[in-house]
Amino acid sequence: MKIKKYLTRFMLVCCMGIATSSCAEWLKVDMEDGIMEDALYQENEGFLTVLNGAYSSLNEVYGSIWSMGPLDVMAQYYNVPANGTHPYKVYASYSYTDATFESTSGSIWTRLYQIIANLNVLIDHCDREGSAISPRYYPFVKGEALAMRAMLHFDLLRFYGPIYSSQTESTPAIPYLDIPNNKDMVAISSAKEVCEKVLKDLKEAEKLLNEDPIREEGTMASDSEIPNESNDLRYRQYRLNYYAVQGLLTRLYMWMGNKTEAYNCATTLLKEVTEKETFPWVTKSAATSVSAPDRLFSTEVMFALYNTSRDNLYDALYGQSLEGNALTFVGGLSGENSKLESFYGKNSSSDYRRKMWEEVVITGDDDDEGAATESTGITYFLKYEKVSTDSHFRYMIPLMRISEIYLTVAECSNDLEEVADCLHQIRWNRNLTQDEDVTEENKMRLITEEFAREVIGEGQLFYFYKRNAMTDFPSGTEANGTYKMLPSSYVVPLPKVETDNRQ
Repeated sequence: MKIKKYLTRFMLVCCMGIATSSCAEWLKVDMEDGIMEDALYQENEGFLTVLNGAYSSLNEVYGSIWSMGPLDVMAQYYNVPANGTHPYKVYASYSYTDATFESTSGSIWTRLYQIIANLNVLIDHCDREGSAISPRYYPFVKGEALAMRAMLHFDLLRFYGPIYSSQTESTPAIPYLDIPNNKDMVAISSAKEVCEKVLKDLKEAEKLLNEDPIREEGTMASDSEIPNESNDLRYRQYRLNYYAVQGLLTRLYMWMGNKTEAYNCATTLLKEVTEKETFPWVTKSAATSVSAPDRLFSTEVMFALYNTSRDNLYDALYGQSLEGNALTFVGGLSGENSKLESFYGKNSSSDYRRKMWEEVVITGDDDDEGAATESTGITYFLKYEKVSTDSHFRYMIPLMRISEIYLTVAECSNDLEEVADCLHQIRWNRNLTQDEDVTEENKMRLITEEFAREVIGEGQLFYFYKRNAMTDFPSGTEANGTYKMLPSSYVVPLPKVETDNRQ
């Protein structure tokens, strides 16, 4: 069974919507009698249908908004002038009251709580007396569902909640929806309460997924070679596997400022996956392949979306046909007016990550007097460019990668040798041989620079800046400029689809 068929099987789930976040109307069922709902959960495949549908539905928010689109614009990666005509300028200027932003925010909120509501029903059916789910599938279905519920709430908190600290942890943030078929308005929890519930869900998921086959057999990124064997527990990079849960725990501890627990979680994770070579560094041949370059460094990805519409997303965000409306870098491939040069640093021409960009020179037209106007170069992003159909990462959109765990260890460690080693591991495996000496003064700058290079197009840099309350970071509209961030711009107001219902 091919992966596309595996992840989209019975995708009636994806074609149906929910009217509210408190009841699963996508089942087209009266929840008071639950006839159709009960029929769906009469065998393992019903449980898998709902879980697979939840994974597929993540693409509606993460694929186009919370990975390669607006969220990265909010991190000031790209040349999107706040006072220009670029269609994404409302995100670059944090214009939260603008109708375009409000529409996007409302869609995010509504869709994610819809998915959460479906997950709550699924989790409830897993634990009902006489549940039809088999003991073999129970820990994976419930464990992954709990992990996804935790991840969605956590990302909603990171987006809408305050910059977390002891002074803001009591600030009302978002509702935590964990009751199936709840028809009452759910109270808004404080940032601390949300984190505690996320932690509880992740800890339970961790126990359930303790025997995840990824721990012994790796990611299993291919169909089973055993005739007639199901692939339901394969392709673990596209599932919230045991290691992805560890990664989420690490993110959560970092968000809460608990660097001791984050360090312990990250080092334990790295020790195991390094010994077992679960997420090996990309090879030179893969990264530099002419026919199908692995610009995602896919072997290093701990959790990803499987999005068959990735080509369309790429064309809509980065395509050369968009010209000035594409998400691009300022300037050409090199020189003092090139953001690429300042972003990756000098003497970085061999960096695999730098090869994700291509300059297209636009020849100037003749002016009224027949003289040619100056040519300009546009630097286009190629990370998600279409690759050959037989590439296993053809539809992958990474949401978590192993280099983030190395950088977490570096940020938490007080041992400069350990910090330097973590940074060196990443840079060496990006084909760089020169490292800047690490000092107390430059440690955070070096970590921030590598983090930005690693996760571009993956929707994580804005959260990194927010967690660290950074008020100065690289500008997207200047090759060597600095963006001055207002702390208030990190806090996105709850959308009207939520606040209007609470009046």
